[in-house]
Amino acid sequence: MVQDDGIEGEPGSAETPFAPPVKRSVTIAGHQTAISLEPIFWRALRARAAREGLPLNALIAQIDIARLAVSDPPNLASAIRCWLFAALKNNNYSQ
Repeated sequence: MVQDDGIEGEPGSAETPFAPPVKRSVTIAGHQTAISLEPIFWRALRARAAREGLPLNALIAQIDIARLAVSDPPNLASAIRCWLFAALKNNNYSQ
């Protein structure tokens, strides 16, 4: 379950990509964890989950599984940012 702490209406969240991170609680494989991401990444992650027809927690869990499969896994927030960038890059090149 993702805790929504209302970042949508915060000053600067829609007008600029330069906003401080927002911490949210998510449940992955039955365990709660907190992830801090900038609002622009939360919005991109929600959009990607909707595009793939997945709940946000399910997409985060998939990213978590992929990051743990590498020999030196980054922290989850970094993995999410990198995953989103790679997904964007792949979409731009496949069009």
